[in-house]
Amino acid sequence: MYYKFSSFAQKLVGALPTDAYTPQGFRAGVVSERPAMIFGTPTKLAAESVASTEYLRQNRVPDLQKLYQKADGLPVHLKRGVPDRLLYRTTMALTIGGTIYCLVALYMASQPKHKK
Repeated sequence: MYYKFSSFAQKLVGALPTDAYTPQGFRAGVVSERPAMIFGTPTKLAAESVASTEYLRQNRVPDLQKLYQKADGLPVHLKRGVPDRLLYRTTMALTIGGTIYCLVALYMASQPKHKK
């Protein structure tokens, strides 16, 4: 059984398969405008020459690929040097500290309270 939303009754009602697969607002063959590009926004308008379009930043992907694919024996999360090591060690210290804190809290919660 196929259902569609009835705007008159404000509930689901039985429908034919063709009506159920094309709900209100969506019809086959309706041409809509293409949405604007989000991530690769050029600094020049599209009406200007397409061949000389300049983007806001230089493409760093090839440089990063060379860096990360270099066979130097380091894991990927430590390839960029001192900042990566600092972040890694801080994360490990916080993880170990949080684990110890949780164990202490569990120990304190498991002890009965002393009545005076």
